[in-house]
Amino acid sequence: MTMEIMGNVEKVSIFVSGWLWLKGLLARALIKMEEIGRQTRKIAKDDPRRLIHSLKVGLALTLVSLFYYFQPLYNNFGVSAMWAVMTVVVVFEFSVGATLGKGLNRGLATFAAGALGLGAHHLASATGKTCEPILIGLFVFLQAVASTFIRFIPKVKARYDYGMLIFILTFSLVSISGLRTDEIVELAQKRLLTILIGASTCVVVSIFVCPVWAGEDLHKLVANNIEKLGNFMEGFGNECFKTFEDSENGRSSSLIGLSSVLDSKTSAETLANFARWEPGHGQFMYRHPWKQYLKIASLTRQCACRIEVLNGYLYSKTQAPQEIQGIISSMSSESGKALKELALAIATMTKPPSRNRHISNLKVASTNLNSLLKSDFWEKHANLLQVIPIATVASLLNDTVTNVENIAGAVDELSCLANFKSSGEEMRSNKVLKQVDVEDQNPHVCIKIDGAEHVKQEGQSSIQTGYQNLGV
Repeated sequence: MTMEIMGNVEKVSIFVSGWLWLKGLLARALIKMEEIGRQTRKIAKDDPRRLIHSLKVGLALTLVSLFYYFQPLYNNFGVSAMWAVMTVVVVFEFSVGATLGKGLNRGLATFAAGALGLGAHHLASATGKTCEPILIGLFVFLQAVASTFIRFIPKVKARYDYGMLIFILTFSLVSISGLRTDEIVELAQKRLLTILIGASTCVVVSIFVCPVWAGEDLHKLVANNIEKLGNFMEGFGNECFKTFEDSENGRSSSLIGLSSVLDSKTSAETLANFARWEPGHGQFMYRHPWKQYLKIASLTRQCACRIEVLNGYLYSKTQAPQEIQGIISSMSSESGKALKELALAIATMTKPPSRNRHISNLKVASTNLNSLLKSDFWEKHANLLQVIPIATVASLLNDTVTNVENIAGAVDELSCLANFKSSGEEMRSNKVLKQVDVEDQNPHVCIKIDGAEHVKQEGQSSIQTGYQNLGV
């Protein structure tokens, strides 16, 4: 009786353990599904274009699948219709430029390789059945070696690597298939046509259904990176000489984002490569100067490198004299404002002011700082541990001033190449200067700006008067 009871207890315990294990497994599965759901919602919320892109791919695949759904279309293409479906899967990319680049690469490479493959097959078949496979093998070897080596050329690898890969594949398939079939020409025609149909479907859907332009993304990326640097520099002046005790809340939110700027090289180059394939759209004309964006992006990363070093001097235990703190705070603030003004000019596609007030102030502050460092000011502050960090920050800020000036010059060059529209301030400045030039013969003239009269003193430059009246 006791053995029977013990057996029943053991069975119950096994049942309970199994039930608890199954319950835990279901609970873990539900938690995993909830996590996947949260991640899916986050991805769709961060960039809704990803969801739209998924729908566009589904639409393109449905359209090319009509070759199988309708018997008349299937009778014309047969099994070769599968190449249209494969083309959509491998060609359809997130942006219009990427899709166009892959589509054109695949179409042109298929056409060129198919034609050469047919020529190689015809030449080899003319030598007889004995030499035909030898020549075909030789042709495949030579083109594979040459094409693979060409892929290492930087410009080819950047824009035509996918096309070269398809060229190798198509030439090999067409030339080798000719050994086992007599309908090689018809087979090549069907495959080429279905590939062109698949690529054309991708391009049409990509352009006309909620298009995503790589050029526009590059434009925003460059402007946002410059703005991030501007936000950092504006916050740096206030945070640099705070001690750890004064910064209990940690770093300011404006000081975050430098790593994304430094890591943006690959993204910028990829977007620029895709943007070159895109037609003119919106404010981005045909043959838009995308290379200039890469130049600005490179200068921005150089500036970010120096700013990253400055980041290491935040919350230093060394306190600088008030004179130095004021100049460094002014330099960092003016640098931030100048960078944010340049970022706004790029974002709105307006020409930056011909004379940037913040850069002018930045040069003055840099000159004052250099003069102070060369003076006998440090005799009052002979503590080496205090001098070295401050001198380092001053040197880095001077380099940053040069970087900001270079970025301003590159942005000004971009505004000319891309025909940016003139800003209201620039138009107003030109209007004032023209009025000054007309009235410059009179030593005492009145210039009206915004309803106010300003008298130009004799001996004062007309251009200087115009800038003063503008508040520049």
